Amino acid sequence: MVSAMPKSDEHYMKLALKQAEKAAAIGETPIGCIIVNGDTIVGRGYNKRNYNKSTLSHAELIAIDKASRKLGDWRLEDCTMYVTLEPCQMCAGAIVQSRIDKVVVGAMSPKSGYAGSIMNLLQVPEFNHQVELVTGVLEEECQEMLQKFFKELRFKVKEERKAGINRKHMYLDKIGRKYQ
Repeated sequence: MVSAMPKSDEHYMKLALKQAEKAAAIGETPIGCIIVNGDTIVGRGYNKRNYNKSTLSHAELIAIDKASRKLGDWRLEDCTMYVTLEPCQMCAGAIVQSRIDKVVVGAMSPKSGYAGSIMNLLQVPEFNHQVELVTGVLEEECQEMLQKFFKELRFKVKEERKAGINRKHMYLDKIGRKYQ
């Protein structure tokens, strides 16, 4: 009997990108996340902060919650997370707390990332758990999706302002500029 080849990091990052597309489709920053246990996907998530009107609706936290429910435990040992953008400090803390073994990151986030850019919360030696970290998997595709989203958002804001509509677009002011 021939056993199936394990799926690659690229395979799962493509699935995380599909989650990011769902976020973009509802006007959210396109960040997607998949959590895998063995070869089984146990959690999926995409950004829904504006949709849910909740600071906690990050792709990683949604995926962690779903994986915990599916596995029946808050400890996600033997799990790998695939996320299209480097986690923020809140998500990095949740990853450590959930005991995820490995995190695979697509694009880094120089101004808000806590898996190596600003600080690496995933591998603090004083913590009771450290996470294996792999970065740059399908990095170009992940960056392109973010760049396209913010380019379209800037265009939309410009057109709205021409039409006399002046909405507050925090994305442009706070995160949009770094992907120009």
